[in-house]
Amino acid sequence: MSTKIPGLPDPASLGEQELDEEIPSPDDDFPVALAEHDQQQADGPEHGGNPRGTIVSVRDDGYFVDIGRKSEAFLPREAAHQDGDEERLQVGAEIEASITGRSPDGYLTLSRIIAEHPKSWTQLEAAYSSGVAVACTVTEKTKGGLAVDINGIRAFLPASRSGIRDAAEFDSAVGQQLRCRIIQLDIDDRNVVVDRRVLLEEERQQQRLETLAGLREGMVVRGTVRHIREFGAFVDLGGVDGLLHISDLAWWKVKDVAEVLKEGDTLDVKVLKVEEDGNRISVGLKQLTPDPWTSIGDKINVGDRITGKVTRLKDFGAFVEIEPGVEGLIHVSEMSWARKVRHPKDVVNSGDMVDVVVLEIKIPEHRIGLGLKQALGDPWERAEAQFQPGMQVQGTIRNLAKFGAFVELVEGVEGLLHISDITNEKRLNHPNEVLKIGQTIKAVVLEMDREKRRLKIGMKQLEPDSQDEVIAELKAGDSVTGRVIRVEGQAVFVELGEGVKGVCRLEAQQVASAEPAATGKDVSSMSAMLAAAWKRGAGGSAAAVSSAPQLKPGEVRAFKVARLDPKKRTIELALVDA
Repeated sequence: MSTKIPGLPDPASLGEQELDEEIPSPDDDFPVALAEHDQQQADGPEHGGNPRGTIVSVRDDGYFVDIGRKSEAFLPREAAHQDGDEERLQVGAEIEASITGRSPDGYLTLSRIIAEHPKSWTQLEAAYSSGVAVACTVTEKTKGGLAVDINGIRAFLPASRSGIRDAAEFDSAVGQQLRCRIIQLDIDDRNVVVDRRVLLEEERQQQRLETLAGLREGMVVRGTVRHIREFGAFVDLGGVDGLLHISDLAWWKVKDVAEVLKEGDTLDVKVLKVEEDGNRISVGLKQLTPDPWTSIGDKINVGDRITGKVTRLKDFGAFVEIEPGVEGLIHVSEMSWARKVRHPKDVVNSGDMVDVVVLEIKIPEHRIGLGLKQALGDPWERAEAQFQPGMQVQGTIRNLAKFGAFVELVEGVEGLLHISDITNEKRLNHPNEVLKIGQTIKAVVLEMDREKRRLKIGMKQLEPDSQDEVIAELKAGDSVTGRVIRVEGQAVFVELGEGVKGVCRLEAQQVASAEPAATGKDVSSMSAMLAAAWKRGAGGSAAAVSSAPQLKPGEVRAFKVARLDPKKRTIELALVDA
């Protein structure tokens, strides 16, 4: 019985002459022929290498690829796509693939899974011994993992070694091609177990080393957001994670990382720091845009009135966003003219839009001082016209002290009500005997000094007294008698009765020395004489009235009422010549 040796001619087909020629002995050449056969099986047209090719045409079910052989190879669509790069697979695109076999049409078939494609248990055992990666196709989801097919040989991929983290991905893995390593092989029991996770970890480590070798501070790289934390986000830069701290997300204050990023986002970042061991890499996003502080000095000046948004409140003041990435501070002392602000929340809230005035700019320190009260206007600028002496006003008591009360007349303007000007009825030891904080009162402006921001008011001046009673009884033209109490220039101040005073303005020649007249009478007795003269009125005797044309303190003279002002409580007099 003859046996055909693969790779050698069949003896039955040869003639005698050919048999007599140098025909190899089976005993001598069988091992060589068998080795050649195995090599053809391993490296034949259906197996071998990871050729690079060019896509020449596209079909619904896959791609025809020129790999440099006599005929084109076919790449099935289900074995073609990696990481969503379907758009890249167009005519003319270059790809790297591995030969997996032949299609029913006779074309070499390809896979983009770069791995061995063993077709026999012998090749499977060789792959197991060498530890090379093999191509597996997921056939179904099973208890504890996935069932995979290695060119017709069934194998098991445990879930813990699959590299799949999300349970939902197990269902979608069916039909996919994976690269795995054989970790258990029992030919007798036909039991094969594979591991994908170990290859992923090796690839990740290799990619990490390659990425680290190429990273330099200052370079811009593309990454994918993997995890978001309160303090920032971890960005995959290609096998290695970089920390994108929340302070490096944007030039403005970011409260929540999720407001800017979400997991899966692809973005460019700038490498800020790389430690020698590669265990800590810092990246930044805001560094890819200009620092707004570098140009803010060209946009605003001290004294400018601007509008901004209150972003956050602190015990010492409120921060206002002038433009994205630039904040200024309103100190509590610059919030109100009227009162001492204990906390900014008493005046503003986060989110408020406010008008402010720029008080100072310090670009190197990233500091801008703002004033809220300045934008409202200094109330003392208008106070002089609003509060003239003699005017009646209304205000609210804001504070009480032993010497008096502070009364807010308008926001930013307070008047001092001295304890002696509160009432005529009794002597007070403390203002709280008749007043309380928050009480609204009426008063009269007594003094006004805008430069010193000082305003004095009185309440008792509104209480009816002898002055008011006399003003109510008199009318212009009435004759009265009074005693000169002092002379100031051309103004002569005259006492018309107890607590009743008037003023007479004279010509220059009528004004005499301010020394008391030597009348020989006690000045203190004049009150009784004036009272008697007041009762006699215009028809009384003028014998007691001096007829001297010049006026001196102490003289008793006759006057006429020239003008009365009940609001200002003034009596203007004219001298009646003797």
